[in-house]
Amino acid sequence: MPAANLTIDPAFTIAPVNRRTFGTFVEHMGRCVYTGIYEPGHATADEDGFRKDVLELTRELGVSVVRYPGGNFVSNYRWEDGVGPRADRPRRLDLAWHSVETNEFGLDEFSRWCAKAGVEPMMAINLGTRGVQEALELLEYTNHPGGTTLSDLREQHGASPYGIKLWCLGNEMDGPWQVGHKTPTEYGRLAAETARAMRMIDRDLQLVACGSSSSKMPLFGTWERDVLRETYEFVEYISCHAYYGNDDGDTASFLASAVDMDHFIESVVATADHVGAELKSSKKIGISFDEWNVWYGERSRRTDGPGDQWEVAPRRIEDEYNVTDAVVVGNLLISLLRHSDRVGVACLAQLANVIAPIMTEPGGASWRQPTFHPFAITSRLAAGQVLRVETDSPVVTTAKYGEVSAVDAVATYDDGKLAVFAVNRSTDGPIEVTVDVSRSGVTTVDEAVIVHDEDGLATNTAAHPDRVTPQPADARLVDGKLTITLPAISWTALSLSTN
Repeated sequence: MPAANLTIDPAFTIAPVNRRTFGTFVEHMGRCVYTGIYEPGHATADEDGFRKDVLELTRELGVSVVRYPGGNFVSNYRWEDGVGPRADRPRRLDLAWHSVETNEFGLDEFSRWCAKAGVEPMMAINLGTRGVQEALELLEYTNHPGGTTLSDLREQHGASPYGIKLWCLGNEMDGPWQVGHKTPTEYGRLAAETARAMRMIDRDLQLVACGSSSSKMPLFGTWERDVLRETYEFVEYISCHAYYGNDDGDTASFLASAVDMDHFIESVVATADHVGAELKSSKKIGISFDEWNVWYGERSRRTDGPGDQWEVAPRRIEDEYNVTDAVVVGNLLISLLRHSDRVGVACLAQLANVIAPIMTEPGGASWRQPTFHPFAITSRLAAGQVLRVETDSPVVTTAKYGEVSAVDAVATYDDGKLAVFAVNRSTDGPIEVTVDVSRSGVTTVDEAVIVHDEDGLATNTAAHPDRVTPQPADARLVDGKLTITLPAISWTALSLSTN
């Protein structure tokens, strides 16, 4: 059996674990909102119409922050449509997803939902069809304590200040599909003007400028450079978006998707630091990786309705994930944690139904997709400091990325507790892994779980919601050396302590 060796030392830290790494995304797209998180007629619905079964799963998932309301949806959205009495709210055409938006669920409902879910709201503003003035009005409505027209209006709607600190300055403005698509200079100037004005209301806001919507975009790199030249001193983050799939059947490359994420993050960091050097600034721009997931372009379209129909909450990209997808999601989380020195926010897109870890049926059941499990376990176990893991592993040859390490891992350490997250990206067979943890002082394996199935295409469904679940793993710790066998196409989490 092939062997790999990992070395972990608590002295070699990368950065503290950032809880915002475990964010997700709620967009008015498909059934993410309607019959996803919100369904007044459902048997579990609370007094606000929120599905309590989905709220419970959101808490179990370990979500820290939720980005809202888009996504492409936000670039044609009027936030005023989603506040106040529901009976007075207008129905609008959603140009992004060719749907009818009832506005039954809006800003007021989202804020209440966040409070019940125990998550931080991350608000995106419309810089597609709107601009500085509308952003200021939204900020006044959400955050100002009172005594002005819009803050008093919020109080009339029964709400205290929402206190939203994290804001996206638009969404994917480099994309020609975006309503209000702009050049980098046009967007950069608008984002800078908006950020400057918003800080006149609250200088402690944390703002995200739009980066490229994909590293494959023609302007990738130059877009980040030009946008940051305008916005550098006014924002904390620039966004990254990436989706990975296996539409072409190249499973080896798909399993190595985190290699691309690593390169994406490091490229944007290099560009940001170059602009900082140009501007002679000591400030470091962080990464908000506020859209990432597995997404099957071909398979997703099977759930789309006819393009000439305008419907309320039609089914859109409701991917059915399998165990291989779950291994890739777990590996992408490893990449995000490994870059915790610069990645300050990350959002798995999306939370419910739409390429999501949580699935529901209208009026029916909810269940966990296989991708739910690595996210929930990583969120629960990762704490303290992220550690650098030295890896000596067999390699896998891929068409897209060349030779890559078959075993990839990251670790965290917090006051005598060590967590290790590892994947076997090989399709050929198991690998015996030895982890040198002698420098950490741990003596006990508290938990060892693995996400794996002999059928790499195994899924969970409403009829069989637990087909893919984490299983106990056989991990042995002797004299500071931990040994465990990682099956092909598997994700594993280990929790060890000094007790």
